[in-house]
Amino acid sequence: MGTQIKNIGIKISNKIKNFRITRSVFAYPYVLFLMLFVIMPLIILLINAFMVNDELSLKNFSDFMTDGSNVQTLTFSLLIGLITTALCILIGYPIAYILSKWSSGRVIVLLFILPMWVNFLIRTLSTRFMFDAIGIKLGVETLIFGLVYNYIPFMILPLHTTLSNIDKSYTEAASDLGANHLSTFFKVTFPLSIPGILSGVTMVFIPTISTFAISQFLGGTSSYLFGDSIERKFMHQLYGVGSVMSIIMLAFVLIANYFMRKSNKGEASRNLW
Repeated sequence: MGTQIKNIGIKISNKIKNFRITRSVFAYPYVLFLMLFVIMPLIILLINAFMVNDELSLKNFSDFMTDGSNVQTLTFSLLIGLITTALCILIGYPIAYILSKWSSGRVIVLLFILPMWVNFLIRTLSTRFMFDAIGIKLGVETLIFGLVYNYIPFMILPLHTTLSNIDKSYTEAASDLGANHLSTFFKVTFPLSIPGILSGVTMVFIPTISTFAISQFLGGTSSYLFGDSIERKFMHQLYGVGSVMSIIMLAFVLIANYFMRKSNKGEASRNLW
């Protein structure tokens, strides 16, 4: 018995001596976190979406499609998301373009990011108090204002990064070939900045249609987004339909990521040639 214990101790001692910390060891906590807080919730969503009374069924999907309010809310959310994203591009692109030309542009970009350091609800409530103070009625307009205010930094930052990394030799070559500033912008700068635009669109559009705090505080009583509907479904214990709606949001995210990867691969191949 004593000899067996001694042999086990020797084996454990040898394993400890031979143990080496590699880079893969540091990935284990992340993998565990991913399994517990990403994979498991997705599995639960899929189970709730396809299971009805412990049987495999598409009833939750049919309930979602046959409820006109759900489809109407999704359509309204997509419209609000498109308007918000378009406004963020129209406002954020000129800002990012100008700042990319300044030597102090990186410092000024931080000023646009600073509001992100303030709690999300505090920013939204402050915006509502501002509208109440000046007597503006809450509605679709105030909702769009709040969405643009909260998400425009996510458009400016990737645009500024992309525009700043454009090789200046491209614009110099266009100027040497006789192109004016307008032609240089539309034929050189703008095409090269498309990856930044797509990145900003992904970071603005998806959160916009899925948010629920901004719409509840700034949208009044009639402007509800898709995220509000998901919250209501789970609050009323309609986990099946709520899971279906969550899967729809996940599909939007996957589609956006697919086009992002495709765009980045296309940009990389163009740069290679």
